[in-house]
Amino acid sequence: MSGVLIAVAGFAAMLVLIVLRMPVGLAMLVVGAAGYATLAGVAPLLAFLKTTPYYTFANYTLSVIPLFVLMGALAERGGLARALFEAAAAVIGHRRGGLASAVIAACAGFGAVCGSSVATTATFARAALPELLRYRCDPGFSAATVAAGGTLGILVPPSVVIVVYAISTEQNIAKLFMAALVPGLLATLLYIGAIAVRVRRNPALAPPANRVERAGRLTALLRVWPVALIALVVVGGIYGGVFTPTEAAAVGALATLLVGLAQGSLRWPEIRQAMIQTAETTAMIFLILLGAEVFNGFLALSRLPDTLAQAVIEAGLPAYGVLAALLLVYILLGAVMDELAMILLTLPVFFPVMMSLDFGLTPEETAIWFGILVLTVVGIGLTAPPIGLNVFVVSAIAREVPIAAIYRRVLPFLAADLVRISLLVAFPVLSLGLVRLLG
Repeated sequence: MSGVLIAVAGFAAMLVLIVLRMPVGLAMLVVGAAGYATLAGVAPLLAFLKTTPYYTFANYTLSVIPLFVLMGALAERGGLARALFEAAAAVIGHRRGGLASAVIAACAGFGAVCGSSVATTATFARAALPELLRYRCDPGFSAATVAAGGTLGILVPPSVVIVVYAISTEQNIAKLFMAALVPGLLATLLYIGAIAVRVRRNPALAPPANRVERAGRLTALLRVWPVALIALVVVGGIYGGVFTPTEAAAVGALATLLVGLAQGSLRWPEIRQAMIQTAETTAMIFLILLGAEVFNGFLALSRLPDTLAQAVIEAGLPAYGVLAALLLVYILLGAVMDELAMILLTLPVFFPVMMSLDFGLTPEETAIWFGILVLTVVGIGLTAPPIGLNVFVVSAIAREVPIAAIYRRVLPFLAADLVRISLLVAFPVLSLGLVRLLG
C-alpha cells in the first residue's frame, strides 16, 4: 500500500476514533504514531517521540497561549464581561433590538481580552442571556445571538487560534493580529446589521429595554475603562512594536489581575478557579499540539500534502475555485470538530496547496490572508448545524431553550457570515491593508 493510501486510511481511522468520543489530541497521537511506525518502523518512531515533545513544548512562543488563556479567565472571573454588557445595554439597549446588539458589541470587547470562542460564549450565556429573557426577547433568538457573538472571541485579536495558526505555519503573530482587526470589526457590524434586519421584520424578537438616563450611561461606561485600557495596552502594544505578543500577553494577564484586585472582584477563590481553568485549557491545547505534531510527521512521511499540492498544480484548476473548495471543507468540518483540532489537522494538507496557488500576492501575504479566511470559516462552523459547538454551549447553560429554536434563529447570522467571507475573498485588502500600513 502506498504512503498516500496509508495516510487516507489514517484520516478515516482518526475520524472514527473522534466519533467514538476519543479526545481529539489523543486520536491524532495514536493514529499518527501507528502510521509513522507503519511507514518508517518502530525504532524511528521511538526516536521521533524521544525528541519531538521536548522541542515542541520548549518553543518560547508557545508561552503566549497559557498567558492569553489566563488573561481571559481572570477577565471572566473578575466580572469584566458583565460590565461590558451593562455598558453596551445602557447606551443602545433602549433601541429596537438594542439588547441583542449590546451582546454582540460586548462580545467583541471581551474578545480583546479573552481570545477563546467557547469561553466568550459561556461567559455571555451566563452574563447576558438572563437579561435578554427578562425583557421578553425571543429565547431562541437570544441564545442564537450569544452563540454568534461568541465567535468574535477568536476573530478579534488577541486570539489563541491565531497564535496556533501562526506557530504551525511559521508566520508572524503580530502581523496576523493586525490582519484580524478589520475582519473582526466587520463581523461585529454585520451581526448587528443582521439583528436590525430581523427585528425590523419581527419586532417581538427583541423588544427595547428601558431608556437609561445620561448619568446612568456615563456610570456604566466608566465601569468598562479597565477593559479598554487592557485592550489598548495589549493590542496597541503589539501593533506599535512596544511588546512582542508573548510580552503583551504577560502584561495583559498581570494588568487584568491588578484591575480585579483593585476593584475587589478578584479574591483568592476566583484567582484559584482562573488558575485551574487556565491549567485545564492549556493542557488540552498542548495535547492537541502534540498529537498534531506526531500526525504531521506521519503525513510528511506519506507525502500526501506534496502529492495533493502537485495534483492541484497539474490539474490547472482556477486558484479561487480551489480556495472555495478548501473553505467549504472547513465549514463542514467546523460543524463537527473543535476549531483548534480542525486547523491543526488540516493545515499540513491544505497549507501547501494554498501556497502553490497564484493570487497575485506575496507568499507571506497569501499565508496571512489564508489564516484570516480560515479563522472566519471556523467561526461559521461554530454555529452551523448539525453540531455547532457554540450552540451546544449555550444550550447546555440555557436548558429551557430548545436547541432546534437556536438553530432556526442562528440562520441570519450565518447569512451575515457568508457575506463577510465573500467580501474577504473578493477584497484581500480588508485583511492585508493594516499589515501593509504598519508591517
